[in-house]
Amino acid sequence: MTTAPPLLPRQRPAPFDRWRERIAADPRRNRLYAWAVPAAITLIAGLLRFWNLGHPRAIVFDETYYIKDSWSQWVLGFPAQWPEGADELFLGGDTGAFETSGSFVVHPPLGRFFIGAGMALFGPDSSAGWRFAVAVFGTATVLLVYLVARTLTRSIVFAGVASGLLAIDGLSIVLSRIALLDGILTFFVLLGFWFLLLDRRRHIERLAALAAARTADRGTGAWGPVLWNRPWLIAAGAALGAATAVKWSGLYVLAAFGIWVVVTDALARRRAGVGIWPADAAFRQGPVAFLLLVPIAALVYLASWTSWLVSDGGWERHALDDTPAQGFWSWVPLPLQNLWKYHQSIYNFHVGLTTPHSYQSPAWQWPFLTRPTSMYWHQGDAGVEAVSSIPNPLIWWAGVAAVVFLLVRFALTLQWRYAAVLTGILALYVPWLLYPERTIFQFYTVALMPFLVLAVTFALREIVGGADAAPARRAAGQSSVIVFLVVVTLVSAFWYPVWTGITVPYDFWRLHNWLPTWI
Repeated sequence: MTTAPPLLPRQRPAPFDRWRERIAADPRRNRLYAWAVPAAITLIAGLLRFWNLGHPRAIVFDETYYIKDSWSQWVLGFPAQWPEGADELFLGGDTGAFETSGSFVVHPPLGRFFIGAGMALFGPDSSAGWRFAVAVFGTATVLLVYLVARTLTRSIVFAGVASGLLAIDGLSIVLSRIALLDGILTFFVLLGFWFLLLDRRRHIERLAALAAARTADRGTGAWGPVLWNRPWLIAAGAALGAATAVKWSGLYVLAAFGIWVVVTDALARRRAGVGIWPADAAFRQGPVAFLLLVPIAALVYLASWTSWLVSDGGWERHALDDTPAQGFWSWVPLPLQNLWKYHQSIYNFHVGLTTPHSYQSPAWQWPFLTRPTSMYWHQGDAGVEAVSSIPNPLIWWAGVAAVVFLLVRFALTLQWRYAAVLTGILALYVPWLLYPERTIFQFYTVALMPFLVLAVTFALREIVGGADAAPARRAAGQSSVIVFLVVVTLVSAFWYPVWTGITVPYDFWRLHNWLPTWI
């Protein structure tokens, strides 16, 4: 009996590959691994976000708007005006000092509803209660990144790396610990993206099966089937409608993803052998996709205004009662006419917002991380407490580089996974470039972070190499990726105190100002 010669070191599978093969060979262990990885990462994300959530017990940055507006909306059904010195009154326990007249608020109600629910659960005077909802959504977003990455690649390792990077990213941590709307927006945008990926998988499988049956029956035709049964597309519309009901920037994402749905369908029809596939996708399946995606988004958005519509004291609630629309628009119920008037006021505010702010940062600066936002800073005898919404710098700059990499790779390979991630990034970034004069901030990019960590993870996978790469090549790539992940984790540990307001020496805080514009 002869035995095979031992493998040379360069022929042996990379260490991580051997470990993964052992897990894959045991179905029970593989199932445990598939559950344990997301559970562990989500637990870590939750600990980083919920630990000492009520600190600082201060109204931080724009919490001055969202805390008070959320609570008055929860009580009255609409945001109310507050007297002068309301922040001090609120911090002192006088949480009912609001008036009964409506206040002009420039964002839809849904995000404030969730913040108000947390305050109702733990008490409006609880600083942890102010932030409970955003911490829940921030933690859930980490789990969502895992599910999105797993859907994109079917790889537990890929999904674990992507979600792990978001779990320890500073911008994501800070916007999960401060009662602002952007973390809630991020969750619903990513939820809609995940639903679209699920719809794509199911839609393409059904389209291919129908096309194959049709070809076997009577040959390939000029037109393909029109499919109405797309529940995941309806779910995506609901999620993106909820995103828009948190902040209007969700509308850009809805439009971009709607285009992506049509383009994806067109390419699937071409692969299925449909003769006139561009027109088939645009003029036959496209309108159906629109009807499944957009009306449900509009209904969810409108439903978020229910409490304003059924109450009497909201801002501009009766603005047009004495001068209702005439002619064609006279059929629109008067409350909806008033709501439209309110939306006109909101739009005029947003396009005209040019109030200077020391931490404002136009969108063209965002890739360079020029001016992150200082949310809170206090110096006392014991040291400095700071909350800076800066991302982990290595994750951020690696993400920017990875986006460029994905653009190049997509141009060379036309890989749909790259196109999906790039669509999310462009939808969340490019619209802000259209308003260079507006007062905007770097922390708006929290909605970009899930897509940036996906881009980074795709780049890391390329560094490792494909399954057919030489074992030595994969071993070297795996070692490089592990070093990168260890360094990124250490950087997050270094930054965590100034993401969460932990008291540190002044000189330690100064060590985090790598660029002079970060102060």
